[in-house]
Amino acid sequence: MDPLLSELLTRGVLEREQWRELLSRRHQLDRAALFALAREIRARWFGNRVYIRGLIECTNYCKNNCLYCGIRRGNSHVQRYRLTQAEILACCEQGYRWGFRTFVLQGGEDPRLTPDWVAQVVREITRRFPDCAVTLSLGEWEREVYRLWYEAGARRYLLRHETADPAHYARLHPPAQTLSRRIACLYDLKALGYQVGAGFMVGSPGQSDDTLAQDFCFLQDLQPEMVGIGPFLPQHDTPFAQEPPGTLEDTLLLLALLRLTLPAVLLPATTALATLHPRGRVLGMEAGANVVMPNLSPPAVRESYALYDGKAATGVEAAEHLADLRAQLAPLGLTVAIDRGDAPTKRPQQS
Repeated sequence: MDPLLSELLTRGVLEREQWRELLSRRHQLDRAALFALAREIRARWFGNRVYIRGLIECTNYCKNNCLYCGIRRGNSHVQRYRLTQAEILACCEQGYRWGFRTFVLQGGEDPRLTPDWVAQVVREITRRFPDCAVTLSLGEWEREVYRLWYEAGARRYLLRHETADPAHYARLHPPAQTLSRRIACLYDLKALGYQVGAGFMVGSPGQSDDTLAQDFCFLQDLQPEMVGIGPFLPQHDTPFAQEPPGTLEDTLLLLALLRLTLPAVLLPATTALATLHPRGRVLGMEAGANVVMPNLSPPAVRESYALYDGKAATGVEAAEHLADLRAQLAPLGLTVAIDRGDAPTKRPQQS
């Protein structure tokens, strides 16, 4: 085994220089052995269970102007929409019948989605579906807003940090957005009791072995319950339209390294991965992932939530095709779990 991988498994952490060294030669690692180790670690903590989250993209309005994002404020070509509370609840009702026990409300930072409105929606979901978890992914807010939503019943929050390098963050975002603010939000969420998800894009413009080393060091410190990574995919109406996409190989290698770094983490095989490759979900599972987030949004709006070009929205990544997803997972010895799929306690399953 690679000596740095061995040290990671023994100590649970690597220093920044060690991460830089390991990441600089990640393509020379024995992929089959690395992925097998990631699957073995996943099995210790989760058995053969894969967790599904019902994704509801509730608005594509956003006040921010992130340079990589297709729903950025400056993109005038997007057909904007907001789901009503009734539409969101209808998505939950359909998802519940299909077996979903977690609903993820995701959207841009839409000023019309006021904190009180979101709290009302969360309360109604938890009232109607008391055995379900509500996850929010609505961007940066003040600590008291996060507290309001927690008290309403939300228990998980997804907020990708995108990069832990301040200069790299500045390349991806306008000056009004700062890495320090993003990190402060993540620690506020942890302090309030949320199960927290962070993450980054693979192959984003300006990413290097050093910025990735900082990402892994940050995640070691944060100890999130979920990490969402996926390949950077350009969107034609953004300043990064001509930038090359992230690669499948890189994404899978980094998924496996994340499983080794954070053994108990909930690790999605993302829609972006499914967009990059028809079997992206399955390949993600082979690299150690254990979460999928099929789309429960109304089909009429899915193409409008265009974070990047070519977004997969009609195949097994869509909720209507859960049977196909189960069929793809079965040869891997994996099964779709029909429960909330909370983050595990710090004790692996007994074999």
